[in-house]
Amino acid sequence: MNPLTLGVLYGVVTLLVMFSGMPIAFALGTVATGFMYFLMPAASLDTITQNVYEEMASITLLSIPLFILKGAAIGKSAAGRDLYSAIHAWLHKVPGGLGIANVFACAMFAAMAGSSPATCSAIGSAGIPEMRRRGYSPGFAAGIIAAGGTLGILLPPSITMILYAVAAEQSLGRLFLAGIGPGLLMVLLFSGYAVYRARAEYALAYRAYQQTGAHSAYLEQEHFTLAQKMEMLPRVLPFVILLIGVMVALYGGYATPSETAGLGALLAMALIALVYRVWRPSDIAPFVTSTIKESTMLLLIIGMSLLYSYVMSYLHISQSAAQWVVDLHLDKWMLLCVILLMVVVFGFFLPPVSIILMMCPIILPPLRAAGFDLVWFGIVMTIVMEMGLIHPPVGLNIFVIKNIAPDIPLKEIVWGVLPFLLLMLLAVILLSLFPQIATAFPDMIMGGQ
Repeated sequence: MNPLTLGVLYGVVTLLVMFSGMPIAFALGTVATGFMYFLMPAASLDTITQNVYEEMASITLLSIPLFILKGAAIGKSAAGRDLYSAIHAWLHKVPGGLGIANVFACAMFAAMAGSSPATCSAIGSAGIPEMRRRGYSPGFAAGIIAAGGTLGILLPPSITMILYAVAAEQSLGRLFLAGIGPGLLMVLLFSGYAVYRARAEYALAYRAYQQTGAHSAYLEQEHFTLAQKMEMLPRVLPFVILLIGVMVALYGGYATPSETAGLGALLAMALIALVYRVWRPSDIAPFVTSTIKESTMLLLIIGMSLLYSYVMSYLHISQSAAQWVVDLHLDKWMLLCVILLMVVVFGFFLPPVSIILMMCPIILPPLRAAGFDLVWFGIVMTIVMEMGLIHPPVGLNIFVIKNIAPDIPLKEIVWGVLPFLLLMLLAVILLSLFPQIATAFPDMIMGGQ
């Protein structure tokens, strides 16, 4: 059987097994084991556990459960709500200030949690009710939180970037630094849209008030005295200390990414113990339980995905697919467009973890041959995968929002996130035109390392 036929069969069987409802990790493992049994030497089945173990024994992957623990400690305590409230108090006079406060809160939380669903859940549980209470339309409130949550896999530390660094054999430090510029760009784009949308909704509410006398919460003016604002500043200080501590340890060369993850987890636990009095075993148990569940799920997916990729490589599926793309003799940028389109299509059905581990063996060789910087591509790919997090039919963040605000119709949530999909596309175009947005920080801080 030639590699093309094998590749098509491999992909079709994988989709059928996934659509059966089987969890992703077990679906990938089942398909890989089945193809090993029928198409590879019998002795290869004896190496399954060894292959999975060797791939998962990477010290870089150790940082994943530690970053998850840090995010769980902050997200499941009152810390996330306090961060949001403090930012809102300082931005409430800006048009759309409440929306901007949510974007900034998502960005800050993302820089500590490294997970999109965690960011979405922590900030959305406080942000969506507050925006709706102040007159924001349900779709806009849901959309800005869902989109802001995607910053969790772009701003460092990002679990997704950790996996990309392993799959692409790139420097994790450079990837983390490369995410800062695009992350700030996304924050600016989202904040700019929040101002535009808030002005439009305010104008509609004011027009309705003039014509019918219907009063909207949008028209109410909220006031915070300087004393109240200053009183809220200490709520942000622990987050700033945590963020600075992690960044200095990582980029100052004092700790490896895995050690930094451990430091961040310890600082987060110390923060909630000292500031929020969360130190009893019964209080800590939910954080630990959540961390174990999420880490187990992710590591199982990683292990089975790596086995899946190993089978693809052994059967020459990935090499043939890469060669097929090269043989098309596409222009450099057309090649990039085709590959990103593939990522978008996979993003309709699969989470970023699976996309990275399944696609990198196929797409990276042609990109490297075309002269693309794989660190820069990692950032672009991350943004495109973010689009999958808020795009139907799967759109994980959409369902996180639906869980937080079950009374908002799914249709309104989907329409609310569409403008942010366009903004993400704009960010990809800007990164293609001005790659320095991603490469400036790594080159400035790490040089040629």
